[in-house]
Amino acid sequence: MASQRATTTTRPAGAPGVDVVLVPVKDFGAAKARLSEALTPPRRATLARAMAARVISAGSPAPVWVVCDDPVVARFALEHGAEVCWTPGRGLNGAVGAALERAAEAGHAHAVIAHADLPFARSLSSLVVPGCAVIVPDRHLDGTNVMAVPTGVGFRPSYGARSSHRHAAEARRLGLEVRTVDDPRLAWDVDTEADLWPPSDVGRWPDELPRPAPAEPCRAAP
Repeated sequence: MASQRATTTTRPAGAPGVDVVLVPVKDFGAAKARLSEALTPPRRATLARAMAARVISAGSPAPVWVVCDDPVVARFALEHGAEVCWTPGRGLNGAVGAALERAAEAGHAHAVIAHADLPFARSLSSLVVPGCAVIVPDRHLDGTNVMAVPTGVGFRPSYGARSSHRHAAEARRLGLEVRTVDDPRLAWDVDTEADLWPPSDVGRWPDELPRPAPAEPCRAAP
């Protein structure tokens, strides 16, 4: 990043008492590698961008910080009305932990952390409950798709397999009440080709998100 941009986007400003939505976003070119057999690299990048844009939009009316260390992602964030929380070389857990600290310093009492691969993201700021850790697991009840926690309490993110269980344990360690939210739309994330075909009760697949054509049904030989 150019030095001027790094100076203006490293530590976003905040209004005291206003909650913030944190969206970690990785390099679009490296995103969704597990979809390599279903989508070409350009289409995977398009998918990642479009889902991230939907998550940023779902953060409104709260301010949204995109947590990243890629200049292309940083420009994307600014183009979509978000601020940039620049966290180079920290990995996901380190980056989110740093963003929580910066949110506290900026006067935000709570933060919602939402992954950028949620095609049906909505109403993220409504998840905040003062004094509580609100956890939205993925549909397998394993990972953490969305989480709302107080800032400034030393919460240590621990993403990866079974993260929803570790995050609940971390919240209890800090004396926070834990609330688990079952929201099928927020629970639907995209990692594999099967995830590109949600059931109708989850929602209609957004037109701007690329996916392969459905397979043709087998036909009997004449």
